[in-house]
Parts: sequence; C-alpha cells; structure tokens
Amino acid sequence: MMQQPHAAATTNLAQRKLEQILDPAYPLCKDDVVWILEYIKKKVAEEDPQLMELSQPRLMQNFRYFADISLMLIHRRNGFDQEADRLKQWIAEAAYGFHPPIPDKPRDRETR
Repeated sequence: MMQQPHAAATTNLAQRKLEQILDPAYPLCKDDVVWILEYIKKKVAEEDPQLMELSQPRLMQNFRYFADISLMLIHRRNGFDQEADRLKQWIAEAAYGFHPPIPDKPRDRETR
C-alpha cells in the first residue's frame, strides 16, 4: 500500500522534528517535550507498524520512559536545562522504534 504524498510529507516533517529534539545541541523547551509525548501517543493510537515489530519487554521500556517524561513535565516548573541530557535519553527510549538508534553519548575521558 503506497503512502499518500501528504502523509509522506507529514511523516518526514515529524521525523525531522524528532531528530531535532534528539540533537544534543538543540535546547529543549516544554513545547518540544509535549510534542514528543503527543507524537508517541498518536503513533500508539494508530497502531504504527514500527511498534508492532517491537517485543513486549521493549514496549514496556518505551512506556516506562514515556511515563517518566510525563511525570517530569508535570513536576517541573522551570526549563529543562539542568536535565536536558537525561531527558533527551528518556525521549530516545520512549520513541524507540520510531527513529534510528541514537549512539551513546561519548563519555568524558578522565585525566590520565
């Protein structure tokens, strides 16, 4: 079944937005976090085929991170600057299956 041109364009825009949010140099804001939660919710509601390929334990992990992000959003009153790295990792985990895996952030080397 071929994807409609409008649907393909929308998918590409969403994929670019997801990549932007996951970019380590991109500063997160509350709207970005809300967007990703809505994106994931929509994909689950649509029973996206990418999700159907994931194992039940992986889906449980996705849900755990989705819930963690949601709770962080509820409890945070300020920006996400202080926890941006951790939040981006949680977003990558919650959206697992919708994007290519994100390589681990290089660890700071200790002085020798």
